[in-house]
Amino acid sequence: MAREKLGVAIVGTGFGCITHLPAFRDAGFEVRALVGRDPARTTERAERFDVPHAYTDLDAALALDGVDAVSVATPPHTHAEIVLAAIAAGKHVVCEKPFASDATEAARMLAAAEQAGVVHLLGTEFRWQSSQALLARLIAAGAIGEPRLATWLLHIPVLTGPAAEVPAWWGRAEDGGGWLGAHASHWIDQIRHTLGEFEGVSAGLPLVADRPGQSAEDTFNVRFRTVTGVEGSLQSSAGVYGPPLMTTRVAGTHGTAWVEFDDVWLGDAGGDRRVDIPEDLANPDPIAPPSDLMHTAYDLLHSMGIDRAPYARLAGTFAALIAGDPIPDHPRPADFADGVAGQRVLDAIRASAATGGAWVTCG
Repeated sequence: MAREKLGVAIVGTGFGCITHLPAFRDAGFEVRALVGRDPARTTERAERFDVPHAYTDLDAALALDGVDAVSVATPPHTHAEIVLAAIAAGKHVVCEKPFASDATEAARMLAAAEQAGVVHLLGTEFRWQSSQALLARLIAAGAIGEPRLATWLLHIPVLTGPAAEVPAWWGRAEDGGGWLGAHASHWIDQIRHTLGEFEGVSAGLPLVADRPGQSAEDTFNVRFRTVTGVEGSLQSSAGVYGPPLMTTRVAGTHGTAWVEFDDVWLGDAGGDRRVDIPEDLANPDPIAPPSDLMHTAYDLLHSMGIDRAPYARLAGTFAALIAGDPIPDHPRPADFADGVAGQRVLDAIRASAATGGAWVTCG
């Protein structure tokens, strides 16, 4: 008898258990194995979430009967080794962002996936977040005319003060940690998906909070231009005190579209108005993960469960692609080619910051 569900192995016991595991189950996958570095933690979490197999050996999970796919939720500097092993075993792969250590490594993963003919997706779940998906749809439909100016701004005090613990890898630039990869990678994907490819950037990557021993930035400040002619800025800090500050706004020749929390607004010569979320972009209410899984300030970024429903949409799209079923035209899923393109932007931002903000192209 044929199996009714696709089987997936989750690699990573942090965000892998907080978001990947429940989201893949929501999408109809059978979670066959959990892979982690710490034997006790991996076993405990597998038992807690009724996962039948717990491994610290990736090869053992890849050899397990019934594993069709692998979902990678580990630090970025570990992605290439895991992804390439999964592809070599013939598994379909979802890999978290930031995708790689650099664009060269990202291109290796893309080439391997294309040669193997496996389905490959990037973990940019917020393409399915309702307000972001609606913003992209409105702009594509011409609701603001030709986009000309874009602003993404977020200040959130999650990494301020001595109690703001982060995972060890997150504080090390050499491991791909820092706020740029954690947060800007989502914005870069949204901009590419909504406004077109990046042409070039000028950037700074300061460390604002006093965090001894941290080499990775807690802040990024980026000016950019897209190949479609949009001028824009990205500024975000997790290392500043004070109340949260957030803006997502795109202005065009005929109007402006912006996001306020979960609402999308349009303003033009006829006035300002809120745009209802269409049924096909609506998500169920967030389900918060168990609070005892939240050990660090980094974990707390996921404490409300807002990424579970969008990730389930991503996982459902992944399943459809594996089965060869049609998928909606919008939102389009991000694949490893998007991972390469996004990594080129991250590399350009880091190169610009290293030279004091010189303009760097993203080709």
